[in-house]
Amino acid sequence: MNLNDIAQADRRHSDRFPIEREVRYKVLNKRSNEEVGEGKTVNISSSGVLFTVDHILLPGRRMELAISWPAQLNDKCALKLVARGRVVRFEGGLAAIEIQQYEFRTQSSTAPAVAASELRLAN
Repeated sequence: MNLNDIAQADRRHSDRFPIEREVRYKVLNKRSNEEVGEGKTVNISSSGVLFTVDHILLPGRRMELAISWPAQLNDKCALKLVARGRVVRFEGGLAAIEIQQYEFRTQSSTAPAVAASELRLAN
């Protein structure tokens, strides 16, 4: 397989960035017992996240991820990226979701969401 074949076989529409961050996830379902777990991101793009999991996650399941973010609000308040989407792939302890909705929040669960324009990268 040459480079052109590889490029054509890769159907991703956005660049993936190899970022390792802690992630907490939960399967969104109508049953009272929640499936939750922890892992680490492997890579992130504007349209998806690949991360390690400790459960089998079936494709099509709706999920919410909370990813610790490497930026702070006003250089002092820790942030997390909360993304919702569907599992599109599960293999060998790795799951991939397609992001359908996301927002930045402060690490406190009671604080309001933060607009991306308010963010400044931490040094």
